[in-house]
Amino acid sequence: MCDQDHFNEDLKKYSRRDVGVLAAAVGAAMMLPRAAHAVDVKESDVTIKTPDGECDAYFVAPTSGAHAAVLVWPDIFGLRPAFRQMGKRLAEEGYSVLVVNPFYRQKKAPTATNGASTPIPEVLPLMQALNATTHVTDAKGFIAWLDSRAEVDKNKKVGTTGYCMGGPIVMRTAAAVPNRVGAGGSFHGGGLVTKNPDSPHLLIPQMKAQFLIAVAENDDMREPNTKTVLGAAFAAAKLDAEIEVYPAAHGWCPPDTQVYNKDQSEKAWGRMLAMFEKALA
Repeated sequence: MCDQDHFNEDLKKYSRRDVGVLAAAVGAAMMLPRAAHAVDVKESDVTIKTPDGECDAYFVAPTSGAHAAVLVWPDIFGLRPAFRQMGKRLAEEGYSVLVVNPFYRQKKAPTATNGASTPIPEVLPLMQALNATTHVTDAKGFIAWLDSRAEVDKNKKVGTTGYCMGGPIVMRTAAAVPNRVGAGGSFHGGGLVTKNPDSPHLLIPQMKAQFLIAVAENDDMREPNTKTVLGAAFAAAKLDAEIEVYPAAHGWCPPDTQVYNKDQSEKAWGRMLAMFEKALA
């Protein structure tokens, strides 16, 4: 996950430099299609108090009514225009969406100087400053904040999604607040299965959520057993889980990355919406 050597190797095979240049030039908004049935939304920058400080975040929800909430954990490049657009697009589907800056303890967003084109060594220390404890503390705090909002229907389950380093945080979120989280999506998430005693997959028995695990092709090549371990763990816990290897590189979903794959990103997006429609109803 976010390994510099692997990252450079993967760019040679998967890089879409035309996409990267376009995203940098015109912004991620130009790259995400808008649903024909999209609802009007209201956007705001918010500050959430936590035991460790104040988290800056982006909150977007339909202009009227209360809706199921979704908590979004960005990748190692943090909260930035691409993730704001992804959050807005999800809100237009009828969800109240919170996209957080996971690195708020270190600095406010934007935390990557050049977005998804920032060299990994520049942002790696931000990720390394977080751990299982901070993941859980933040998850509880952010979901409590969502539940305090009039835009959130607390009779409906919460969804949560994570990209890259956000994958394991999604799993810890589902385990930390099992009675609220009804669906979790990990997109090219790394570190879902490790040999450490705090490995995210060991938390599956504590969860009550349906899951979508969208695995990057190159991640699967390096850790082919991960999908098998996850599948067995979800099955043992009697939880629905869609686990699939996508023919795309680690990082393929956000529209500003150099390995963005539109077709596979749209497929993953569609599978996420299908899960939310079922699990967050």
